Amino acid sequence: MPGFFREAARRIFAQELKDSNLTSRDESDQYAPQYLLTPTGAKVNRIFLVGTLIEKEDIGTDSEYWRGRVSDPTGSFLVYAGQYQPEAAQFLAECELPAFVAVVGKTSTYTTDDGNVLTSIRPESIQQVDELTRNLWVLDTAKQTLERIRAVEAEIDQNSKLAKEHYLTDTGHYRALVKKTLESLKDRE
Repeated sequence: MPGFFREAARRIFAQELKDSNLTSRDESDQYAPQYLLTPTGAKVNRIFLVGTLIEKEDIGTDSEYWRGRVSDPTGSFLVYAGQYQPEAAQFLAECELPAFVAVVGKTSTYTTDDGNVLTSIRPESIQQVDELTRNLWVLDTAKQTLERIRAVEAEIDQNSKLAKEHYLTDTGHYRALVKKTLESLKDRE
């Protein structure tokens, strides 16, 4: 019997996550993990992001349910934490804004009545970090995004082929996005 293992947490910029709308399961079991395929071919079940927590709000009615907005150089991620993510909810409740944070969590998608797919993150962990950690995340994420762009251009595997086919991926757009993020680091110096 195979042992338990965690999915690798992928590094994705906010804009690419926002552009993503193709979900799938590897098995027909309702408890099988759901994956989100991004335009550069990342197959995401868990995500690792680092950015600036710029907003937080308790949107719960009967109990605390926190929504946070974490910004990176390309846009923002929404994170939601409640009774099933008690440590993350407590962190959001107590954290002073703005703050650099690192988040590991599961992606969650919701399709609106008009067919738009909204993506959010249910944090498994969230913690405050420093600016250097955020800058290193931007560099690593830029590098991994460029590697995925090259894979889509070469159609080297099933994920890159499917991403190119589904999204008609404009790799120039994502290269420009990476360039913009790297320039944002230079602007801070």
